[in-house]
Amino acid sequence: MRRKIFWLLVAGGLLAAGGAAYAFLNERPLPVPVAAVERDVPVTIYGLGTVEARIVSRIGFEVGAALTELAVDSNDAVSAGQVLARLHPAEQEARVARAEAAVAAAAAGEGRAEAQVTRARAVLAQRETANARQQALARRDTISPQTAEEAERDVAVAAADLALAESEIAVAHAQSADAEAALLYERTLLDHHVLRAPFDGVVVARHVEAGTVVRTGEPIFTLMDPASVWTLAYIDEARAGPLAPGQPAEIRLRSLPHEVFRGQVARIGIESDRVNEERRVWISCEDCPSSIFLGEQAEVRITVATLPEALLVPEVAIRAFDGHAGRVWTVQDGIAAEAAVTFGHRTEDARAQVVGGLPEGAEVVTAPAPGLSEGRRVRVIGEDAR
Repeated sequence: MRRKIFWLLVAGGLLAAGGAAYAFLNERPLPVPVAAVERDVPVTIYGLGTVEARIVSRIGFEVGAALTELAVDSNDAVSAGQVLARLHPAEQEARVARAEAAVAAAAAGEGRAEAQVTRARAVLAQRETANARQQALARRDTISPQTAEEAERDVAVAAADLALAESEIAVAHAQSADAEAALLYERTLLDHHVLRAPFDGVVVARHVEAGTVVRTGEPIFTLMDPASVWTLAYIDEARAGPLAPGQPAEIRLRSLPHEVFRGQVARIGIESDRVNEERRVWISCEDCPSSIFLGEQAEVRITVATLPEALLVPEVAIRAFDGHAGRVWTVQDGIAAEAAVTFGHRTEDARAQVVGGLPEGAEVVTAPAPGLSEGRRVRVIGEDAR
């Protein structure tokens, strides 16, 4: 009997100890960290991209022939109008000579037509004088009327010959203009056998070698304008909303990871990448190095805003977050409660700005602890100051 009483007392003690432990673990204030209001918080957006140039041209000849000279090579700096390459010109030079001969022949034709006009005018003047004499003699009945009529006819024929000769001058002028236009065309084609730089730039690549027979429009060189270098960055659409031209940016090149170059948003693509759901953003560089390598990987951070005061919550502490609203745990008068709040900017370190829905006097829990529940007593262990 005493043994049974002993074991009953032991069991009762264990139950009491277990109840006390349960009450201590579940009713004691749960320590939680809360967010603090921060000041002058920069909001940046991260993007990964490559170094590009706005002006990049693949240039070639407007005619086809064999390459006889290549004057520049990759990495060479060129100036506008500088000769870059030449084609074999013999065939086109022959065409130019033929066109020059045609111009000379047309000029001779013009001279002949003008001489014909001079002759026709002289004949007309002679016939008019003879006709005047014949008409005077006819009035005195010295000659027959038939002779007078023939004199008038001769004047009419001479006038027609003069009109014909004058029209031949117009034809000769037209033929001369046509010959000169043909000569200009052939000389232009001859000039197309010389490839010149369209702008000040740098040779990115040379695509052919001397002696190659090239076709019309086939690329010979790729040129870029160093002054047009910028960075093409790809930004997640979910964070691209605040982007605007002119915003400051920082650029880090993969080859110079310890240096930061200043820039600003120059252009925002009107069409997003439908597969990767990214927006294309071009960043102009203000102090980039003189040596540029197209296609080099670059990291971009764009400052879209600076918040004078902001309450920021880690996104991992937000439940049912859709980019605009979600639910967070709050602390008010030592009691935990869940609240639906709205958010504004999101920072690069995955925190969201609370802009609405937070009860007055409530603090936001930044790292919900296991066991946290509605109405649970909590103890703030310190602000999540940064």
